[in-house]
Amino acid sequence: MLQKIQEFGFHAKDIYDYLVAGVDPRVREYPLMQSPVPMTAILLCYLFFVLYLGPRLMANRKPFQLKEAMIAYNFLLVGLSIYIVYEFLMSGWATTYTWRCDPVDTSNSPQALRMVSVAWLFWFSKIIELMDTIFFVLRKKRGQITFLHIFHHSFMPWTWWWGVGYAPGGMGSFHAMVNSSVHVIMYFYYGLSAAGPRFQKFLWWKKYMTAIQLTQFVLVSLHATQYYFMDSCSYQFPTIIHLVWMYGTFFFVLFSNFWVQAYVKGKRLPKQDVNQNGAAVYANGKHHENGKPHKNGKCYENGTSNGNGISHGTTNGISHGTTNGSTNGSAYYENGSTHNGKMKKA
Repeated sequence: MLQKIQEFGFHAKDIYDYLVAGVDPRVREYPLMQSPVPMTAILLCYLFFVLYLGPRLMANRKPFQLKEAMIAYNFLLVGLSIYIVYEFLMSGWATTYTWRCDPVDTSNSPQALRMVSVAWLFWFSKIIELMDTIFFVLRKKRGQITFLHIFHHSFMPWTWWWGVGYAPGGMGSFHAMVNSSVHVIMYFYYGLSAAGPRFQKFLWWKKYMTAIQLTQFVLVSLHATQYYFMDSCSYQFPTIIHLVWMYGTFFFVLFSNFWVQAYVKGKRLPKQDVNQNGAAVYANGKHHENGKPHKNGKCYENGTSNGNGISHGTTNGISHGTTNGSTNGSAYYENGSTHNGKMKKA
């Protein structure tokens, strides 16, 4: 048994050495590209934190707000994504590529080296985007940490390390350019969303974000599919084309399921919660009464409270909507009182 283990160990090491030896020498000088071990360690630490350590640390803590940090983070990624798209276009897709069978330029020409640089930058942006989930954990947004989210954020960087290492450019880089284009829109939306209620009226197109992502996967799969109908293609790494096609198709299925659950069945729309007084409130920021006024008094709302709003009956006839001690609306009654000084429970 020991001999078999040792033999397997030697074989595994030989396979590892063979795979690492195939990495493009032009890429080796970039950070984290000398070996897949550092990249794999980063992703394992990410999974450990978001699935175990983070939730345990936040269990008895209040969620962090992180408004300013999130605004800066999202708009930083907007700028980075715009730059990546531009570099992909200038490195080949808007200059010398045919958009069909485009081989990897393995030379050291300025344009080829420019493609190597932007391919690595695209991969590194996936490492930066791990912060998406870190923010969810720190803000205790557990509902956002889905299988789709975790799988996408961990699988993408791991596979793209090999894509950049072996084929920095050519036909296989199409989906990287499309993905960065989508991220310009996506992180712009997230940045506006993080900026606060003043910008909510500009976010009516949230539903179409998923449609844009679905379009992305269709384009990626179609572009890869044409490879199978070509008489000949000089692209050096057909395995990457197979993986890109499977990636586009698989994520199209996952995002389609999300679309159905969220917008057809409505399972991810705002749900009712119950506050500490048993009042029904809604996560979309609108406050609904938790009781009925006395029959000779009518209640008029002139304000709203957010999802944690609590309505208190007071002796002076003013009912304040508060959230964590802040007031943003009030309701008052004609007779200045409620039944026995309290609201009847809904």
